[in-house]
Amino acid sequence: MKQTVLNKAHRKAGAKMVDFGGWDMPINYGSQIEEHHAVRQRVGMFDVSHMTVIDIEGTEATAFLYQLLANDITKLNLNQALYSTMLNHEGGVIDDLITYKISDTTYRVVVNAATREKDLAWITAQIAEFDATMKEQADTAMIAVQGPKAIETLQPLIELDLSQTKRFYAVYNDDMFVGRTGYTGEDGVEIIVPSEAAEALWEKLIDAGVQPCGLGARDTLRLEAGMHLYGQDMDEQITPLQCGLGWTLRKDNDQFNGADALNALRKTGINKKLIGLVLEGRGVLRHDQSLIDDDGNQGIITSGGYSPSTEKAIAMAVVDKGMNSESVQVQIRNKSLPCRVVKLPFVRNGKSLIEV
Repeated sequence: MKQTVLNKAHRKAGAKMVDFGGWDMPINYGSQIEEHHAVRQRVGMFDVSHMTVIDIEGTEATAFLYQLLANDITKLNLNQALYSTMLNHEGGVIDDLITYKISDTTYRVVVNAATREKDLAWITAQIAEFDATMKEQADTAMIAVQGPKAIETLQPLIELDLSQTKRFYAVYNDDMFVGRTGYTGEDGVEIIVPSEAAEALWEKLIDAGVQPCGLGARDTLRLEAGMHLYGQDMDEQITPLQCGLGWTLRKDNDQFNGADALNALRKTGINKKLIGLVLEGRGVLRHDQSLIDDDGNQGIITSGGYSPSTEKAIAMAVVDKGMNSESVQVQIRNKSLPCRVVKLPFVRNGKSLIEV
């Protein structure tokens, strides 16, 4: 398995390691629940160095990204970040990613680890028509520091001034890139540093009281926040219009990959939608469990699990558009159990949004 530069640091901290898409990664450091609550209530950190950092440069970098991404790259201010899907020509989701505008001719893109090879191949093929280049920043590491106390804890440890950095903006120098972004639903940052500087920063954060967190807590946090996981809540077989990501599509609808397919889908009718679910009673909601209502509408849970913040079983699901929210049943071990349909997210700023 591949290892991040922080692999030894994880083992030193007592992490339980697992195979995550070919990477040797920490699932937890003893208690997934405690790590989850640390992020919701104070501050925690994650090694996300397995993700891929790409720089796009050139006089046509903006034009290239305008075609590549379904969201509107031209709306970005300097140092601002954009969340977007990257679609195939059929409108299916190749990946979801974050793009930062460094200058009018330079952008930094962060893509998922599990989709690295196909993403690089797709971008390489698409960029050939433009006066722009792609360079993978392979000698970097990334640490996500997340939680309501993330900024105040990190600031004394670094030279960069975070006081004027708004959410979804970045600040950087030659040694460090700090984006005020994350995958937990809390405030925080994602820090990109040269690989050789990662372990020292990790240890500084531990000494400052930041809780190391594994992939287990990362998943429950992002699920509570209603954030999609590639390969479960979206993939190349489903469009943003069908999985709750229609808000990421820009208004022109005709100048990005997959736009024609999405316009055709709008005309024929969108027959799927994403919903949030809470299990009524005991049990656990899991990926791939089937749903049905009294009218015969069906669906599938895309992401599910136990929510430490709400102490309930929650899930996101893609269902038939006509699904009756008053009669949704999940199939668990040959039993039909009632679920309540709720708005996403389940948790915001550490507080449950689920009505009792």
